[in-house]
Amino acid sequence: MAGNCVILALRFQQIIARLRMFGEIAERLTTDAASGVLTIDLAALAANYRALRARLSPARAAGVVKADAYGLGAARVVPALYEAGCRDFFVAHLGEALRLRPILVADAKLFVLSGLQPGMEAPCADAGIVPVLNSLEQVANWSALARARGVDLPAALQFDTGMSRFGFGPDETERLIADPSRLEGVRLLFLMSHLACADEPDNAQNADQLAAFQRLAAAFPGAELSFANSGGVFLGTDYYGALARAGIALYGGSPTAGVANPMAPVVRLDVPVVQTRTIPAGARVGYGGTHVASREMRLATLAAGYADGLPRHLSDRGAAFLGDTRLPIVGRVSMDSISIDVTALAPDMLKAGSLVEIIGPHQTIEDIAEAAGTISYEILTRLGQRYHRIYR
Repeated sequence: MAGNCVILALRFQQIIARLRMFGEIAERLTTDAASGVLTIDLAALAANYRALRARLSPARAAGVVKADAYGLGAARVVPALYEAGCRDFFVAHLGEALRLRPILVADAKLFVLSGLQPGMEAPCADAGIVPVLNSLEQVANWSALARARGVDLPAALQFDTGMSRFGFGPDETERLIADPSRLEGVRLLFLMSHLACADEPDNAQNADQLAAFQRLAAAFPGAELSFANSGGVFLGTDYYGALARAGIALYGGSPTAGVANPMAPVVRLDVPVVQTRTIPAGARVGYGGTHVASREMRLATLAAGYADGLPRHLSDRGAAFLGDTRLPIVGRVSMDSISIDVTALAPDMLKAGSLVEIIGPHQTIEDIAEAAGTISYEILTRLGQRYHRIYR
């Protein structure tokens, strides 16, 4: 009997060893087969949150984790923010909130920025999710559910102060103020609005929106306020309210245009070389033959393209880096590949499998966005799922 137990134990150990080996092989194959390596620094993310919270104190700092935490993976980002002290989280849609609620501790609040579609009130309340109510219809539906259940249900109220997007417009605001009974059964957590130009400190619309928000807040004495987004955190204490909603700054994006970025970088993207070649002067590169080599050139083809979130507008404008050397994109960005000019490198410096930097210490997400004629938000949220992701 003892001998059989020993044999079984040895076999079990062999099975475990093989499983580990296969797991390591699978992990290596996944990494090698990916279109690039996306490294997400959760420690830097947490540091950014703590820096914003310290700047805002005594106001609180919320984390905006909509769009799968700006494309970086809410299932990993949200717990990291919670560990850093964040207790208020914002998403865009109820579906996002329902997916996140199970991974959040009960003392964390989860808000839905766009409010609720008709009929979604009960699932929202059952999950303990807080809607941001943007219209009288949403208020009426939330109030009706509260009265039917005989309980007060929490909510925030959003007002449009000049962005013409979400929130109560002037007419609905007047009607709500004139008839407070519309809020029966609604436990008001705070009033909020959204800044349209917070990343431009000298834009007059910031002060205009602040004045409008302060006027309507006077109609709700004692209510807490939430106004500042990432850029608003750097506009001054008048914009803070009780709760600021930090988004792009958490993820390392610059909260203010035209000044040094105070946030720690969170994202790095490296993409592998698939092939290298030398082409003669006059050779055409890429779809449409839009780039014509003016001299003999060495090219490297990279294993990523616009399907991986690298915009087509980077064609003949963007670049990759190897160390300090800038390697310009030549020709059009394709769905799955990009050609770069590596003539400046020694011939043996790049080969198939070599990684070049797309986002990192030599090229920020703002640099990529500027080259593509867009904003860092779009770059982050479009980073594809084909990259191998490493969370640090």
